[in-house]
Amino acid sequence: AGRRVRRWLRGRPSALAATAVLALLVLLALAAPLLAHLTGQDPNAYHDDLVDSARGGVPLGSFGGISADHWLGVEPGTGRDLFTRLLYGAQVSLLVSLGATAVQVAIGVAAGITAALGSPLLGRLIGGTTDVMIALPLLVLAVALTAVVPPGFPRPLLLVLVIGVLDWGGTARLVRAQTLSLRGLDFVEAARLAGNGRLRIARRELLPSLAAPVITLAALKVPTNMVIEASLSFLGVGVKPPTPSWGQMLSSAQTWFRADPAYVLLPAGLLFVTVLSFTVLGDGIRTALDPREGSRLRVGTGKEHAA
Repeated sequence: AGRRVRRWLRGRPSALAATAVLALLVLLALAAPLLAHLTGQDPNAYHDDLVDSARGGVPLGSFGGISADHWLGVEPGTGRDLFTRLLYGAQVSLLVSLGATAVQVAIGVAAGITAALGSPLLGRLIGGTTDVMIALPLLVLAVALTAVVPPGFPRPLLLVLVIGVLDWGGTARLVRAQTLSLRGLDFVEAARLAGNGRLRIARRELLPSLAAPVITLAALKVPTNMVIEASLSFLGVGVKPPTPSWGQMLSSAQTWFRADPAYVLLPAGLLFVTVLSFTVLGDGIRTALDPREGSRLRVGTGKEHAA
């Protein structure tokens, strides 16, 4: 599957571009402490001398206060360096979205396989729970849960748990359907006749076959989770100050979009590009791992050779 994905991606400029953008973003997020040290900027340090207090805190200078020391300008009202805050905000967005996806996949795969291989009563119980989880309003429940948790609890971890625990239903339904279609195949029956238990069959026979659809779904879940994290931070129940977050920055930028458009455009643009890149890459992985797509490619290649 990995070789198939790499081979397919090499022939798709859009997927390659999305991969390059995401790799650069991850690299910058990981290097945020180093880059902050090199620029000599603390993302939480206030610089009152860089904002015009007479105008309500608008950054001094052009384009939001861009200078040799502040490459992307400063934050209105506080004068905090925008470049380093965007980098640390990328850490939060990636950590929450990838962590929540891992939780969703872990719960969904376990629930789906158990529902398919367990007793009929257990299957109905898990199936009903899955339907309820899918029908629940995710954002409303996430707002309610994050609002009642004590403020001392680490907010990125809280967001990972809340988003992951509330949104595993789709993964469980997919895994259950795939497992039901696989359990009657010859290689699974042979493993059962050889005396293997359900757990061993699931681990040795089913999980490798489920890897492609689960990886595809996970790749498409990441951008969705990133938008949810930004939405929760935008609503004020996500990451709390002074920890930077793109959604949090967009929330505070509502009052500055006329006086300092860059403060709105930078986090919004980064969020848009990141979500778009994840979506394009996820769709590319889905197409690469789809056997029907592979058949179409082979047929097309055959026709070209025939011509």
